[in-house]
Amino acid sequence: MTKEAQFWQALEGGKVKCLLCPRGCTLNPGQRGFCRVRANQDGVLYAVGYGETVSLAMDPMEKKPLYHFYPGSHILSLGCNGCNLACLFCQNWQISQSDVPTTHVSPERLVELAIKHRSIGVCFTYSEPLVWFEYILDVAKVGRPRGLKMVLVTNGIVNPEPLEELLPWIDAMNVDLKSMRHDFYRKLSLGPFRDTVLHTIKGAYRAGVWVEVTNLVIPGYNDSREELEELVDWLAALSPSIPLHFSRFFPHYRLDDVPPTPVETLAMAWVMAREKLDYVYVGNVWNPRWATTYCPDCGEALIVREGYAQPRINLRNGACPSCGRELLVVM
Repeated sequence: MTKEAQFWQALEGGKVKCLLCPRGCTLNPGQRGFCRVRANQDGVLYAVGYGETVSLAMDPMEKKPLYHFYPGSHILSLGCNGCNLACLFCQNWQISQSDVPTTHVSPERLVELAIKHRSIGVCFTYSEPLVWFEYILDVAKVGRPRGLKMVLVTNGIVNPEPLEELLPWIDAMNVDLKSMRHDFYRKLSLGPFRDTVLHTIKGAYRAGVWVEVTNLVIPGYNDSREELEELVDWLAALSPSIPLHFSRFFPHYRLDDVPPTPVETLAMAWVMAREKLDYVYVGNVWNPRWATTYCPDCGEALIVREGYAQPRINLRNGACPSCGRELLVVM
C-alpha cells in the first residue's frame, strides 16, 4: 500500500526532494530514496512501504532494550524494509539493506492485534522505524486513545520538523548512538549524521519521552576509553538518569573480520560510566550483574534481570527499600 508522504518538496522537471531525514534525497520520477520505502511517483513523493511489515512478534520490553519502561512487560513489535543508514555491522541487514516479502497491516488491524494479545503497546523496531513516519503517526492516533504505548527503537536520523510532530505521540525510545565521532558515521554507517542523533536524543528527552540510549562497542572503531568517556560525559550533561546500554559487538554482515568485543573492554566501560551515570547496563553478554538496576545512592539491587526471564523487582512504593531513593522507572 502507498500513501502520499509528508515532508517533501516539489522541484522542476517532476523531481521531488524528501525532507524527512538529513539525506534530503532528490528523486526523479520512478526513483526511490536511499531508504527504499519513499518514492517519486509522477512528481509526488509517496510512502511506498506504508504498513508493509516484514516481521511481527511479541517481545519482552527488555529486548529493545528498555529497562526502565514497564519492566517485565511484553510489547507487540514490528518492522519494515529499509533504513536511512547502511551500517557495515548491521545486525538486521537482510531487511534493512534488501527487500524481503511483506504483509500489509493497517493501523486499525495492528491496534486490534495488540489489544487481543494484551500487549502494553506497539514497538516499531528491527529496521529503522523513522522511515515509516506516516505509518507510525497513524498507528499512534488509533492506538494511543485506546491506552496503547508507542515505542521506537531507532537510529535517531530525522529532521527537526518531523521529529517535533512525532514526539507528542511517542511514549518511549531507545536511540542507538553509534559513536561520538563524525568519521565513524561516515565510514561505517555511510552518513555524517552524529549531530542529528544527538539532537533527537536531546529533543525526545526534553519533550518528556522516556529515553534510553544504546552504544554498540566495536573493537578498533569506537572502543577507546577516551571516546567512551566523551559519550558518557555528553549524556551525563543532558541527564545522569538516562539509562545507557553498552552492547557487545559480534562479527556480522560486512564487518565480519572484526573480533567480538573483549569482555574486559565492556567491564571498563561499565565501571567508568557508573561514575557519572545512575543506570548503566551491558548487553549481548551473560552477566546478570551488568543487567541489574542498582540504587544510585546505596547500591541496593532494585531490579534483577537474568536474560529475558521475568525480572525480580525490589521496590517499596517506587523507591529503594533500603535508603528511600526514588527509582526513575515507568511502571
